[in-house]
Amino acid sequence: MAAGAKHGFLSSKTFLVYSFNRTISPSSVCIHRAVERRSVRAASGRTADSQQNEKYCLELVRSRDYEGFLCSLLLPEEARRASLALRAFNVELAQVKDSISQKTIGLMRMQFWKTAIEEMFRDEPPNQPVSSELWKAVKTHDLTKRWLLRIITEREKDLEDRAYRNLQELEAYSENTQSSLLYLLLECLGVKNVHADHAASHIGKAYGIVTCLRATPYNSSRRKVYLPMDVCMLHGASQEDFIRGSQEPNIRDVVYDIASQAHVHLEHARSFSRTVPPAAAPAFLHTVVLEDYLQRVRKADFDVFHKSLRNRNPLLPIQLYFRSWRQTY
Repeated sequence: MAAGAKHGFLSSKTFLVYSFNRTISPSSVCIHRAVERRSVRAASGRTADSQQNEKYCLELVRSRDYEGFLCSLLLPEEARRASLALRAFNVELAQVKDSISQKTIGLMRMQFWKTAIEEMFRDEPPNQPVSSELWKAVKTHDLTKRWLLRIITEREKDLEDRAYRNLQELEAYSENTQSSLLYLLLECLGVKNVHADHAASHIGKAYGIVTCLRATPYNSSRRKVYLPMDVCMLHGASQEDFIRGSQEPNIRDVVYDIASQAHVHLEHARSFSRTVPPAAAPAFLHTVVLEDYLQRVRKADFDVFHKSLRNRNPLLPIQLYFRSWRQTY
């Protein structure tokens, strides 16, 4: 219990003792007891709702962002709940694109989240599990509204449902979504450091690029290809080639170029490691996931459709734990 709450409780107790030393009518005692019972019920209800909201976010992240779930569990306790709230918020936005039949519906959902963020910063969050948990994170860690709105705005643009025109456009999208999420995680950890911000920017870009590659088989099965058009054109690869699951050398060359750019960002982020405070390392645990995928796609000779890439790495939890223990990224 917080110090303020303790003080309030003790003050109430002192008041009751003082009151009973005076002449109090039975009806007054009944009223006091009725008020106390209602207060206890309300407090219990709020606690139960809070626990349900926390559980909802945890289950959402575990089912939709398993790697993010594992990374969140390894954060310091004071940042863990806020991290799950942020990742649940990210999942809610990410799944809009795949769950709508009309762009208008997607725009309405994005507008809901824009309004929700504004209401959170007025201490009037919507009665929705993720919103409630995110509001607590905002209040506890003084999160920056700009990063939250930037994620929504960029996800809203992505509803256009088209391939990225070039690699720079994919990097910009990754910066505005994944890097913004990392900036917020750094705030949850209480880290304010320009070198940590630079590292977060490059890790976020690498994360976005790798996510685009990993999603290619799934998107291709739905006859959708989002890989940068400039890289595809450079190697003479068409969208139809990816939809057919082609394993021709030019398709592998496209994957090689895109994966190489992710690797460049990962190495650039690590170039700041000596100047990034150790407290920031937990926010960057996802580098283990990026490293794992880039190694596996290299072993598959950059065949993005190779069956070995479909399976989850069973050693990932252990690898994340040891990286967390070493406080490196």
